[in-house]
Amino acid sequence: MNPMDALRSVLDLGGPVVAILIVMSVLTVAVTIYKVWQFTASGVGRHRVLSEALAAWDAGDRTKAHARLAQSRSYLAPLVEVAMEAPDQPGLGDRLDAEAGLALAGLERGFRLLDTVAQLAPLLGLFGTVLGMIEAFQGLQSGGSSVDPSLLAGGIWVALLTTAVGLAVAMPTSMILAWLESRTARERVFADKALRTVLVPGQTVSAAVGADAVSPAFTHA
Repeated sequence: MNPMDALRSVLDLGGPVVAILIVMSVLTVAVTIYKVWQFTASGVGRHRVLSEALAAWDAGDRTKAHARLAQSRSYLAPLVEVAMEAPDQPGLGDRLDAEAGLALAGLERGFRLLDTVAQLAPLLGLFGTVLGMIEAFQGLQSGGSSVDPSLLAGGIWVALLTTAVGLAVAMPTSMILAWLESRTARERVFADKALRTVLVPGQTVSAAVGADAVSPAFTHA
């Protein structure tokens, strides 16, 4: 049996519920392919060059920081560049945080659809099973005492098919969604660290800590 014949037989057995679940699985595959392409094109998780630029900036080497930043393909590079050009501008941190949040929201686009599929697919499968069980027991009632138990068993396994299809759609979707969410969570942490590194470099922090450590001695004297 070729794949098309197998799919047609599943649709014939499961009815419209299985057809809806198959459409949902196609949507899941399409969104997953799009998100993988989007993450790859945006450089999600690949910040080696940008990290080198931030390390140089943190160490006070502005020339090297700008040179390495120009080579970065990360979606965060333009925001970091703005921060490097005017790190002391009032309100810049809040504005860059908003821009970074907007960029991350773009990376999270489509997550709601995947979450809906993951939650709705098992319920649809269970709904199809309930309808199939109702139909099977209606056949048992109409047959009276002459019902063949094998026919009832056949009706039950056909009804359970929709639950199996629903779980088969929901489980991979949940795993894909969890993977995508974990990557965006790491991106959120990295974006916050990158902007804070530029706006408050290590030398500034070291100077402030040193001043706090020295000032009590002068006060005591």
